[in-house]
Amino acid sequence: MKKIILFLITIFLITGCSVVRIDTDNIDNILNVILTKDNKLFNQFGKGYKYYLPGGVTYIDSDDLNDILYCNGTYYYLYVDAISYYYNVEDDYKVNKDAYYSKVLSQSEGFKYPGYLEVIEENGLYYVDFFYNYAKIETVVKKENLNDTILNASYILSTIKYNHNIVELMLEEDYFTNKTGKYNNYNSKDNSEKFKLETQN
Repeated sequence: MKKIILFLITIFLITGCSVVRIDTDNIDNILNVILTKDNKLFNQFGKGYKYYLPGGVTYIDSDDLNDILYCNGTYYYLYVDAISYYYNVEDDYKVNKDAYYSKVLSQSEGFKYPGYLEVIEENGLYYVDFFYNYAKIETVVKKENLNDTILNASYILSTIKYNHNIVELMLEEDYFTNKTGKYNNYNSKDNSEKFKLETQN
């Protein structure tokens, strides 16, 4: 028994396993810790892409390149923009000074991929519009779930890996014909206006 324990300790020391604690009280810290790393985790597969679903987040359903996820009473809507990925389309998001939180995620600041995070507060609810790595997560959460939601979304978006050959084949086979409206980058202003109307009802 002692030999087994000694062997496991040796393996642990050799492989250099370490636990990284993330301060989830600060949105900037969450983004800086998760989105600046090269995450290679995955446990979920879609058409031409794969990604990592953190513990506690459940896959519910998908419609082509749109996945519905669920965690702690909240639905996440994941939109994978394979066309923007394939053509390397740049996003032109501008910081929204009226938002609860608004940040451009620039590769020049150490982020692995371009994107943005915008959070709009209305009537005690928070609309999250998170675009990163040619994919987007949208959801509406309560304040107490906001940072955990951003943490989960950061893991999901940062771990998306595209299969270039499959995406190219889908383009060649006109897979995206009549679906272009669904996969264009979303206008966060339009979504936030819709969110305001929904929270007023």
